[in-house]
Amino acid sequence: MSNQPSGPTSIVLANVSKVFRLGRTKVHAVRTVNLQINKGELLAITGPSGSGKTTLAHIIGGLTRPDSGEVQINGRRLGRGDGALSQYRNKQAGFIFQTFGLLPHYTALENVAIPLVIAGVARPERKRRALQYLKLVGLESQAKQRAETLSGGQRQRVSIARALVQHPEIILADEPTGSLDSARGQEIMDILKQLCRQQGITVVFVTHDLTLARQADRIVYMQDGELRPGGQHA
Repeated sequence: MSNQPSGPTSIVLANVSKVFRLGRTKVHAVRTVNLQINKGELLAITGPSGSGKTTLAHIIGGLTRPDSGEVQINGRRLGRGDGALSQYRNKQAGFIFQTFGLLPHYTALENVAIPLVIAGVARPERKRRALQYLKLVGLESQAKQRAETLSGGQRQRVSIARALVQHPEIILADEPTGSLDSARGQEIMDILKQLCRQQGITVVFVTHDLTLARQADRIVYMQDGELRPGGQHA
């Protein structure tokens, strides 16, 4: 497995750093990271707890702003203004979280449609697209079920459908299988691989599970906020 990308690049991080302040203490979450990620690549970010891998993923997704350095998406610098970041998060990037992030009293269909409501998409089109992506993840028959009645694996599938409904170019997944057993976790991994292979979506996922990480096209290993080469993770 190569440590370097090959082919068209969709994401470039150049000398990216992020420091958090806890009282008088500075925490260097990300230290001068340089990374290129291919279009359509399935990239795993792994490393010990507190290594900075989630912060790095959030920087790529525009959820966290770096203190220094630059993030480029398809050759264009990711804007630092709230408006530009909001548009990027709503249009180009989709997010999958370990805790699912669903509204429990909303149906699966309503949860998937939330990004379309924010984008001002008309109700008939929202329903059509939400059903389309629930079908893609195998949950069309559960469209009218409230999220709180679904299993963990089903809720994660709903969150994947929600991440896809705006036709993103990039999916950021933070421990997407962390709340699931191994069988359900593998199902989610298979969906992520399918998105890369069949739709050309770039998927960046954070995981502690090396069994899942090794199914990625490439693994980057983080420790103390830095990318570290070699070892069993590369």
